[in-house]
Amino acid sequence: MTTTVGPAPDAEVGQPPAAVPRRKAALALFALSVGGFGIGLTEFVIAGLLTEVGTDLGVTISQAGHLVGVYALAVVPGALLITPFLMRRPPKYALAVLLAFFVVGNLLSAWAPTYEVMMAGRIVAALAHGGYFGIGAVLAASLVPASKRASAVAALFAGLTIANVLGVPAGALVGQQFGWRTVFWIISVLGVVALAGLIALVPKTEPERDQLPVVQQFRALARPQVLASLLTTALVFGGMFGVFTFIEPLLREVTGYSAAAIPWLLVIFGAGLFAGNILGGKAADRNADNAVLILSILLPMVILALGAVAGMPVPVAIALFLLGLVGFATVPGLQARVMRHAQGAATLASATNIAAFNLGNTIGVSLAGAAIAAGYGLVSPTIVGAGLTVIGLALIVVARVAARHRASSSSLHLTSAT
Repeated sequence: MTTTVGPAPDAEVGQPPAAVPRRKAALALFALSVGGFGIGLTEFVIAGLLTEVGTDLGVTISQAGHLVGVYALAVVPGALLITPFLMRRPPKYALAVLLAFFVVGNLLSAWAPTYEVMMAGRIVAALAHGGYFGIGAVLAASLVPASKRASAVAALFAGLTIANVLGVPAGALVGQQFGWRTVFWIISVLGVVALAGLIALVPKTEPERDQLPVVQQFRALARPQVLASLLTTALVFGGMFGVFTFIEPLLREVTGYSAAAIPWLLVIFGAGLFAGNILGGKAADRNADNAVLILSILLPMVILALGAVAGMPVPVAIALFLLGLVGFATVPGLQARVMRHAQGAATLASATNIAAFNLGNTIGVSLAGAAIAAGYGLVSPTIVGAGLTVIGLALIVVARVAARHRASSSSLHLTSAT
């Protein structure tokens, strides 16, 4: 089979969109977003329960914090090792298997008598993360017409954004009132509900068409346009979450907000995520490459503006909303871009892009933390974050120039041949 370097035709992703009625597609996307909500809640809710978890399991806050970092790292092998075993199966079957991992991992976390068991539960749950969003993105795109595919991907990620806006604050409240284990029991039940919704509402479709052999699919990840998209994802989100991870101490110690105001400010950020997901999907439906380029230009500007107004309460709140909006608006475009350029390996590339989100987060948090530890202050993560996003922007610009040059060269070659 010949490997095509250029963008995949729309028909290559999943089955023909006309095969799924509009109402059925909407219900299927809702069911997929419920699973995304549960997975997003699992990843982020523990950040608001570290004190309770650490006290109950007899570990320090620092050790409890590893439950967040290890989850993010475990997403990577989950995406790269489990997805290849599932991507030749019908997506509905593959997602059911991944949700089973999710439920088992959260049951382990809820029951965990020791820190080690809790860590194992986090790892098992994380193994579902990359594959669910990766395979789910390809499935979501196959359910709608070509002009709506980025919005369909955004619908899948809507659950993740709602988890940040509502789920994390609610989970923290439930954990404080009824114990942190209650939160993970609830998430486990939510996983079962998502699995039932998947079985009942998501149509059985065929896997990605014309898939390359697995070894060639991994090689496809090194295609210039695919690799540029993956690296941009890691850098853009590394920059954004490097800033966001240390936003609480900045808001309290630099801006002067009280502890009671922090949850409301996080809701503002989450509202930005939700709005950005919707607007980013619509923009990417028009032109994914232009959407990614424009947003990649805006993001470092927003991050630097956040640092510049760090001492002013109202401007900081506005900048925090814009950080969520602009940052997450890049998701549908980046996801659509990597799927389009990874012909024959769209499912694996989609899952790998999810792994790049999490790997980038780990890198961004590490660099931002190092800047603070080196004595550069709580505003320094904004400089680090802007720097990472600028590098991501440079990669996208180089990739676009290279693609146009290649297209121009091919056109001249065809003209001379005729």
